[in-house]
Amino acid sequence: MENLPKDPFILFSYINTKLRDEYPSLEKLCDDMNIDKEDITRQLQAAGFEYNKELNKFQ
Repeated sequence: MENLPKDPFILFSYINTKLRDEYPSLEKLCDDMNIDKEDITRQLQAAGFEYNKELNKFQ
């Protein structure tokens, strides 16, 4: 697994940038980067962010 930012706001920005620029879905990002989707979703939900599949971003 890639070293991801620990700060939830930096993680939020990092993941959304990857989703915007490189990946058509959270599933593809997680598969490619070998990240546990549930873990990322849980970390970002704890900071108040939810994944919007239609917009392909956390908000």
